[in-house]
Amino acid sequence: MSTTRHLINRQRRLAGAARAAGTTAAPPSGGAATTTQGRERPPGRERGERAEDGAPHAGKGKPGRAEPDGEASPSRARARRNVPLAVLAVLTVLLGGFAAFAAGRADDLRDRPAARNTALTDIARTSEVKGQVTTAVEAVFSYNFADAGALDRAAKTHLTGRAVQQHGEMLAAVVKEGPQQKLVLTTTVTGSGVEQIDEDRARVLVYADQSNTRTATKEETTYAAAMLAVDAVHKDGTWRIAGIDTFGSGS
Repeated sequence: MSTTRHLINRQRRLAGAARAAGTTAAPPSGGAATTTQGRERPPGRERGERAEDGAPHAGKGKPGRAEPDGEASPSRARARRNVPLAVLAVLTVLLGGFAAFAAGRADDLRDRPAARNTALTDIARTSEVKGQVTTAVEAVFSYNFADAGALDRAAKTHLTGRAVQQHGEMLAAVVKEGPQQKLVLTTTVTGSGVEQIDEDRARVLVYADQSNTRTATKEETTYAAAMLAVDAVHKDGTWRIAGIDTFGSGS
């Protein structure tokens, strides 16, 4: 009996010491776990998790404070508004540069001879140039020993500028030998084309047939073809020959 009482007293002393230290005896196997302070660990907390401002962290990525939606939305909205403005600014600069380039190109094209060539558009003026140049060529390249003065009159009427000297050199032999050989030179234009008309200047291609007849001893006639490029100017109400380029001639 003394032994039993002794065991009971010992258990009471141990229990009191445990209560004084704030601990309890370990529960039987299968019981609830306790901390050393006698408080249970909250069920929602796991090692490595932490809560901030009363809400548990998501646990994905690096722990940190998530950016509130109210702070990010205005900046993103401003960025979205700035993109169209930037695009419009770039387009304005590009369109302005293209407009300046197009205007310069248009002026350049208008200044080119082909753009000023009214032979391509003014049919009446083109016909006028062809007719008057044809008359002039036939007159200044025809000679009759019986009326030698007609050639001088034709030259004064239809020639101007450097064409006067060119014509004199080209027909010098005809004028010199004409009275002795009783020479008759006839030029007939068979075709012509106005290459360019630029205000009061024009360039005409002329195709002609020439016949040269000598009657001093016995009548002898030779034939030849000629091609001329004639520069003409509008002077005193008519088109006059100002320059002559020969590509082939015969007499």
